[in-house]
Amino acid sequence: MTRLRCGATLVALLGLVGTGLVGTRADPGAGLEQRAVMARLAPESLLVDVADRGGRLVAVGERGHILVSGDRGGSWTQAEVPTRALLTGVWMHDGQLGWAVGHDEVVLRTRDGGLTWTRVHNAPEREKPLLDVWFADARRGLAVGAYGGLLATIDGGDTWESRPVAGEDDFHLNQIVGAADGTLYLAAEAGHLYRSDDAGRTWQALPSPYQGSFFGLLPLTDGPLLAFGLRGHLYRSPDRGRTWEKIETGSEATLTSALQLGPGRYVVSGMAGTLLWSDGALVRKQELSNRKAIMALARADDRHLVLVGEAGVQRFEIPR
Repeated sequence: MTRLRCGATLVALLGLVGTGLVGTRADPGAGLEQRAVMARLAPESLLVDVADRGGRLVAVGERGHILVSGDRGGSWTQAEVPTRALLTGVWMHDGQLGWAVGHDEVVLRTRDGGLTWTRVHNAPEREKPLLDVWFADARRGLAVGAYGGLLATIDGGDTWESRPVAGEDDFHLNQIVGAADGTLYLAAEAGHLYRSDDAGRTWQALPSPYQGSFFGLLPLTDGPLLAFGLRGHLYRSPDRGRTWEKIETGSEATLTSALQLGPGRYVVSGMAGTLLWSDGALVRKQELSNRKAIMALARADDRHLVLVGEAGVQRFEIPR
């Protein structure tokens, strides 16, 4: 049986453990021939991540669903996908080339803007779901996931090799992000944070301000780094993770994603329809009436966001 710990994945927090989406799997060979079912209501299904490249949006989620929008979230087309595994992370290098990762340690690649996908890696027997993916360019990329799993490729995803992060640590690696200066950061369970100054070849553990799981980080363009996770915990570091200061949120909802809106302005999303708006000083809490988890954010235009999560995809007007 797959081992699960507190904070294993955000989808576990949604109550999906034991449903076949998290923590269990079918015969390792069975999923190789399966394809995502084309469904009219796919835009309303659980979606976990979204990537934006030049206004082209690609969202991924349950049962291998991948949705593509060429009009900044106004309409969505379901892609042809060779897996029914839960997809948890997506990265678009440009308007055509991209990758998605998920359970069964699956890695998918698209060369046509997300409309069709090819499976380039799959290892269900390892029982190590992948949770996020990041690429430096068209060839060099990293995928991270459960139990300290980190895979690296130098050929655009044709082959992958395992790399250690921090000795014998096997903490779940929930998100990988890159800053404008080339620094990479990892958000992990049990209060663990890591930084790499050499494109992911080596990692150093950062001092942590909190012992609960972190589900994401946001390097702001003006220098500070945000870290967020369980029970509404949000922190700011002015020095690349060496020291941290707590930001009061007024929320106990688990925080899942963040997006910079402009100089000194950002929004953080979370469970129970939580949105935290900051102008650089104060944080204002908003809760959507449907109370459904918001798993990831993208910019639709100057006035709207695209929210993905339990309610599928939604366009949302940014408060003035």
